Amino acid sequence: MDTFAVPVIDPERIESLLSGRTITEVPRFREVISRGLEMKGLSPEDVACLASVSDPGLLQELYDAAKKVKETIYGKRLVIFAPMYISNLCGNECLYCAFRASNPGIVRRALTQEEIARETAILVDQGHKRVLLVAGESYPREGFGYVLKSIATVYGVKSGRGEIRRINVNVAPLTSTEFSELKTTGIGTYQLFQETYHPGVYGRVHTGGKKRDYDWRITAIDRAMEAGIDDVGIGVLFGLSPWEWELQALLQHIRHLEDRFGVGPHTISVPRLEPATGSDIAAHPPHAVTDIDFRKIVAILRLAVPYTGIIMSTRETPHMRRETFALGVSQISAGSRTNPGGYAEGEHGEDGSQFSLGDHRPLNEVIRDVSSMGYVPSFCTGCYRLGRTGKDFMDLAKPGEIRMHCDPNAASTFMEYLLDYADPGTRVTGERCISDFMEDMTPEARERTEAMLRTVKEGKRDVYC
Repeated sequence: MDTFAVPVIDPERIESLLSGRTITEVPRFREVISRGLEMKGLSPEDVACLASVSDPGLLQELYDAAKKVKETIYGKRLVIFAPMYISNLCGNECLYCAFRASNPGIVRRALTQEEIARETAILVDQGHKRVLLVAGESYPREGFGYVLKSIATVYGVKSGRGEIRRINVNVAPLTSTEFSELKTTGIGTYQLFQETYHPGVYGRVHTGGKKRDYDWRITAIDRAMEAGIDDVGIGVLFGLSPWEWELQALLQHIRHLEDRFGVGPHTISVPRLEPATGSDIAAHPPHAVTDIDFRKIVAILRLAVPYTGIIMSTRETPHMRRETFALGVSQISAGSRTNPGGYAEGEHGEDGSQFSLGDHRPLNEVIRDVSSMGYVPSFCTGCYRLGRTGKDFMDLAKPGEIRMHCDPNAASTFMEYLLDYADPGTRVTGERCISDFMEDMTPEARERTEAMLRTVKEGKRDVYC
């Protein structure tokens, strides 16, 4: 097991920060907000200050600041993807998860390559270009090779005018050699959640299997980055431990990666515990996160790590998802299924889902809703294929130069979706959204976007810069 001279997480430091909290003074709060608007991040003390705020007026100031930072960096873009569960086989005992080994309430299944190709074709025919490939901790007899083969299968599917152009992967911690193998497949982001950073809570909710090893899991992102996977995603399953504690630990993990590799995670996910078959903890979270606190988490993260993407899954309701777009969310899943084979057979085809969904709407409906709010659904995969990843991406993002690529690419890929997959109502709403989006562009970006849109309308696909 890899070890480091400096621990990734310092629990004593977190306890000290949280034990010293007092009522936040308004001048101090506004000082932190002002610092957040500089888009250079926040200190642990700053984060503790914002986390303690409950006054509605001050909360609104926090939300307004997060919105300003989000729109300055990301504009109106909202990246769209879908998860693809290829297996729910698992040897772990995670008390909050329906996939845990001893749970008799779900049907176990690992998709064949033919079934994976079918799931992929369904997603492509809906208009998806990005997928997050998800598997339980155990694999069929071929072992980790099953994941590698599955990635090749997804990339190999062509249906109509579409294909999957970026595969992100959420699989169990790997060895350094396995991460190197994963790198060669051409994945985008490797994603792994610690679930809870609190060592004591971690031990209580992970009672069996490889996942019991806290250190092996928390050092997995280091091994991935050492292997050359420079786009990584981390996250917390909020509800297992106090959210203020988890937020500080999450930021410590980010600082560790920045100190060691010069760049932090590409994305952060913020799932809350949702009901899962056979799990009492999932139905009754030990530290349930209220909607108000959930909004605070998103807004604080946007100020604390301004250039990192924040992912909102379909665990949340359409209403909550809409509210968090303005607070900092930059990527969303849509039309999701969390059971293997779910796109072909339906959400509860074989009662093999990992957790309950809050947003059951199909992709087209989500796209129409998002674009009616003025957000541009982006299916872009340009940065990943042009090598703008990891530190190279951040070097463009921090001075604002990345928008010269991202805004035109968002408009171009959205137009591709509208022409090939949208129903008439969504197409009208979407084209109006693109027109409004272009009004706020610089002349140079608008000219580039107009040229790309003409190319798409003439029949060319996969147009990016």
